[in-house]
Amino acid sequence: MPYGHIHDILGIGFGPANLALAIALEESAPGLSARFIEARDQPRWQPGMLLDGSDIQNHPSRDLVTLRNPRSRYSFLNYLFEQDRLIAHLNLPMEFPLRKEYAQYISWAADQFGDVVDCGRRAVGIEVQERDGERLYVVDTDTGERYVARSLVVAPGRTPLIPAPFDGSDSRRVFHLTDYLFRLKELAADRDPEAVAVIGGSQSAVELTLDLARRFPRTRVVTYVRSHSLRLKDTSPFSEEGYFPEFTEYYYQLSREGKRSLDAYMKPTNYSSADGDVLRELYLMLYEQRLDQDQRVFVKGNRRTDTVREVAGGIELGLTEVHTGAVETDTVDFAVLATGFRNLGPGPDEEPHPPLLAGLADRLAREPDGRLDVRADYSLTPLDGDGALPPLFLNGLCESSHGIGDAGSFSLLSLRASVIADALRKGLGDGAGSAPPERPVTVGAAG
Repeated sequence: MPYGHIHDILGIGFGPANLALAIALEESAPGLSARFIEARDQPRWQPGMLLDGSDIQNHPSRDLVTLRNPRSRYSFLNYLFEQDRLIAHLNLPMEFPLRKEYAQYISWAADQFGDVVDCGRRAVGIEVQERDGERLYVVDTDTGERYVARSLVVAPGRTPLIPAPFDGSDSRRVFHLTDYLFRLKELAADRDPEAVAVIGGSQSAVELTLDLARRFPRTRVVTYVRSHSLRLKDTSPFSEEGYFPEFTEYYYQLSREGKRSLDAYMKPTNYSSADGDVLRELYLMLYEQRLDQDQRVFVKGNRRTDTVREVAGGIELGLTEVHTGAVETDTVDFAVLATGFRNLGPGPDEEPHPPLLAGLADRLAREPDGRLDVRADYSLTPLDGDGALPPLFLNGLCESSHGIGDAGSFSLLSLRASVIADALRKGLGDGAGSAPPERPVTVGAAG
């Protein structure tokens, strides 16, 4: 297949990570031509988890741009102003914005980059080819289209973690939280479920439990947690400094042993724990149901799921109490997995590289334990200094190298985009290709 236009930068995925990069490139490197491809029919953020009343759990100014460029028109604050909701939003009696509103902000920003994004194209293969002495990335999509670029920024989002034994089930009644709202339309369209299981002890697990209890007030909802019970998230401002860029710099230069120690300390700030507001709401719900002698929502800790099988009209779970060894079964209409996402690494719940990079994996350098060697600027190190491999960056997948600030949150999103944009500009030059900029610079422009 002949080459078409050669882009300086090709971004795979157009969620918040690469959207923040697109903005950074527009504002700081307009001479570089960039193109993005997105598998969905339109850029959307967490469409399966836009639950009523749920919030984003971080300060709204940790958005797509503000930490990098407080004057950018793509800030959440300016979005509210342009939507004529700024004063009303500031009057809300809540600490963090609604997830629904933040999703609308992401869509608003993404809509302004429609001329550099091709939606409905899923990358299915990446290879390196040579043209006129220049090494280029060639990316094929499921639509048959081919994209060619001098550099690649991969931001597909993290792979959902489907732990055993659920990874052996092909039932549509077992699904990850990312499919929650979509699967509800399918499984609860005709009648309310009799019983539902939520698996996991995360913030999302608590939010899903509350949402199911509100949607289906007569349904039995059981949250199964492997640890003793649900845990309060560590929101100490001292711990939260793990989401500072200084922590990222400190973490990056540590040994793997030092990183593991910090990971254990920082884990309760983001994983297997929940904010106090949803925990209080859930606990009050349980207490009131017991008071009314009509309990329908349950939290069962110290439970390990050993088996899962589809039965007539539902799912049968085989469970073990981890301390006593007692065995029990539960039959539910469906089970939602609030089990998180895979990080990059050699561990049992990790993956060695993003699946999309399987064709390049043997050309990438690795740390002694087998994980990818990621540079400070989020680029991947070629094996043995392979000069034939053009610049390749991971955007939003580098928690194992850069720490908790890279854990899929907005915390350092804009600063990471700045680092990657600077590296691209230095590596490619401000005007690498012969083509003019693909969109005008609009820094500071009115809405």
